[in-house]
This record gives sequence, structure tokens and C-alpha cells, in this order.
Amino acid sequence: MTYLELSEDGGGAHKFYEVTVTGTQVAITYGRIGESGQSKVTSFPTEAKARAAAAKKIAEKARKGYAPAVRGVRQRRAITRRAITSTRSTAQQAPVLWRFDSGASAFGIFVDGERCWVGNQRGDVYTVSHSGTVTGRFRLPDGVKCIVADDFWIYAGCDDGRVYDLSGKVPRAAYEIAPDVDIYWLDIHDGVLGVSDRAGRVTAIDYEDEFQWARSAAGDSAWMVRCDQDSVYFGHSGGVARYDIAGGAPVWETKAADAVLFGWQEEHSVYAGTGRQTVHRLAKGDGRVEAVYRCDGAVYSCATSPGGRHVFAGDSHSSVYCFDASGERLWKLGTGCGSAFSMQFLDDRLYIVTTDGTLACIDASEAAIAAARSGSVPQPVDVKAAASLEVVEPSIVLETTSETGDGVVVECVSEGERLRVRVVSPGYETWNVQFPKEIREAGARYLVDGVRAAGRGGFYRAYGDIRRLL
Repeated sequence: MTYLELSEDGGGAHKFYEVTVTGTQVAITYGRIGESGQSKVTSFPTEAKARAAAAKKIAEKARKGYAPAVRGVRQRRAITRRAITSTRSTAQQAPVLWRFDSGASAFGIFVDGERCWVGNQRGDVYTVSHSGTVTGRFRLPDGVKCIVADDFWIYAGCDDGRVYDLSGKVPRAAYEIAPDVDIYWLDIHDGVLGVSDRAGRVTAIDYEDEFQWARSAAGDSAWMVRCDQDSVYFGHSGGVARYDIAGGAPVWETKAADAVLFGWQEEHSVYAGTGRQTVHRLAKGDGRVEAVYRCDGAVYSCATSPGGRHVFAGDSHSSVYCFDASGERLWKLGTGCGSAFSMQFLDDRLYIVTTDGTLACIDASEAAIAAARSGSVPQPVDVKAAASLEVVEPSIVLETTSETGDGVVVECVSEGERLRVRVVSPGYETWNVQFPKEIREAGARYLVDGVRAAGRGGFYRAYGDIRRLL
């Protein structure tokens, strides 16, 4: 057995690589130092070939800076938690319709026409109806940094370095971020995942969980990443940059908006909330500053109404703001429940998740805001989760069946060291497949209900009710 580690100062790599030869088998285990990691076993025709393969792997890692170590001496690096500085707002109270205490500081939010999602630093994810009823609960292995959507799929990025698909009956690991990437934020478009991290890097990963490219910035603490069909927009302590989504080629970079703490996007503009008490609207085409929205504290989050007609921001003093597109401040009100770490606007309502773990629904209609500014606000409803609410945790257990019905059959095949998934059913031969990585088996076939086609590049998402085809 050979055990190697690579640990860099300044928040860089902190990972291990272990190679064990047993007869004709080579077992490789790798991951973050202090964790169990992932394992893979490969068989060879002879013991000599097994030893040669192991020596080749060890040499490759040594060239990358890995060195022999003793397991357990170097400890697991602490997960970065965003520093929480939140004071009580002195502004008049916002018209909060309802609020739900998730139980811990919350970064993750996503709101669509059906429900609201909130994810907190304990790994709890709740779904809440727009009327304020808790409808579901997931428990993920570590703190939730953010929740994003890609068409009809919902993903949660966690502090364990994984991205979980929450679209099915149970959460399933869809992406495994490199062990040296401490996720700060993520976004996804047509299955291509963009990840920004503590060290000031942006990484692109495709729908089959394969690394595409990475770029390092002249800054750190990268809290902003937004993806569209062409590009990745990336914000960090030193500024904002745009990269081509296909190959990572730089398109533009600006230092006009630095100390970035949050990002948002519309069709033609990206928005960077900063520690300089501003939100900058930047043109996607060339990065020029189109407008600046000035707040009274560091901006933890921002969002827009459709088309950017209004711009919303949340600061470190537990206040929320509304501006018109040109930059004029229309109002500032207090949340009453902490500073907004993330937010989203939908149908005249502003939804926020806060430093004290609250998911709050604010009535942002003109009438409600006018009443609030004159001192008249509704009594917010305190939403509670039912004690009987089922807690759903990640799983790799599959239901079994021998009936194909209307389902689509996919199979796992080995291509070199990669395990690919392709569609067997007629009519899908040219499509690639995204499939939960932890339940892939070489030579296995699966029957998938509710499979949907999606987007540019022609890939097939194999999610929904997944059953093993015997």
C-alpha cells in the first residue's frame, strides 16, 4: 500500500491518493484528507501488470506534487463558512407576509411557480408553498451553499464537495467537484456546471461529471458565478470576468466591481453585489458598467424583476432595497429577520433567505410598499414544519422490475477509465446520458421512467423514478 498526500497553503489542494496492490487487483482510493473518499478496484491479467499499473499511477501523482505521508497525521481542513456580520436595520419594517425558520443560517434559495426551496448550513432543504405551507424536507450530508435550477431540474451545492439533484423522489449525487475545490457558489446551464470557490477559481464541469476547464483569478473568495448558453460570468475579490463556456477562453475582465459577494443575471446584463455597498450592472457583451445601485451596507445579495425593470438588494444591516433600472433608489426597508444572503423576485413578491435561517416572503407590490413606508404592515405568519413531515436523505438504492413498459432502457459501458451511459431503446442512439454516478455499474442496464430530453449539445438526463432492469 502506498499513501500520498498533497496539501497546499492558502486554501489550495488538500487531498490524498492511496494505491493498494492485492495479487492481480489494484485498489485506488482518493478524496479530501480526513474523509473516506472514493474507491475503484481494477483487475489485471497478472500480478506483474498490476504492480506496473500501480507504479505508473504513483509516479503520475508524484509528478503533480503528491508526497508519501502517514494517514491521520494531517487533519481535515475546516470547511469555509461565510463570515456573518449582520446588524439590525433602522429602516421601517418591510411587509413580510410569512416567514419560516429553517433552523440554521441559510444561503440556498430557489423559487418557481410551484414552490420555494430553502437550504441551510446544516444540510436541511425544505420546500414551502407560496401560501406558506412546508411541503417537503431533504437532509443532505453537509451545509448547502446554494440551490439552482436547470430547466426542470433542481440542484443543491454542498460543503461536502458534491452537487445533489433534488428533482426525483430522493436526492442523488449528480456531480462530484474536485476534492481541492471548496465550493462558494455554482450555476448550471444545459447540464454544464460552473463552480466558483474559496481560492478564486472558476471550474466548468460537463453533464457527465467530467472536468472541462478551470481559470484562476487575481483575487479570492469567488462568490459569483452565472452561466448562460455562451459564457460563464465570474466575480471575486478582484473583479468580474467573462469566459467562453465551451473552452474557458477569456472574453473580458473588469475591476470596476470588486469585492464581489453575490451575482445575478438577466439576458443582456450581469449584476455584481459588492462589499463596497454597491450593485454594479455590467453589459454581458463587453463588461462596461451600465448602472450602479448604491446601498448603505455591504451587499450580500441582489436580484431583479423580469427584464431588470427593478433591482433589489440586501445588505449586512438587515435591510432590503429597490431601485429602478437607472439606479434611483425607490425604497429601503428592514427585514426583521436578519440580512438576506440570497433572494429572488417572483410575481410582486421578494423571497429572501437570511443570516438567521429564515425564508421570508415580502409583499413587494406598490400598494404594500407604500403602506409599509407609512408604517402599516401586516402581521407575518410564522410557518412551522409538521412534526410528522418525512425527512428524505440521499440514496443509491434502486427499485427493481422486469417490465420495461413505456420506460427507456440505458446501459453503462466502459470507455477507458470512464464509465459512460448510453440509451439502448430505439430512437435515442445518438444521445448521451446524465445518470446518478454512484449507481453506475459496468455492464449494467437500467430502466428509467420520466426521462426527458434537454437542450443544446444533445444529452439525455436520466432522472426521475430510476429502477434497475434485471
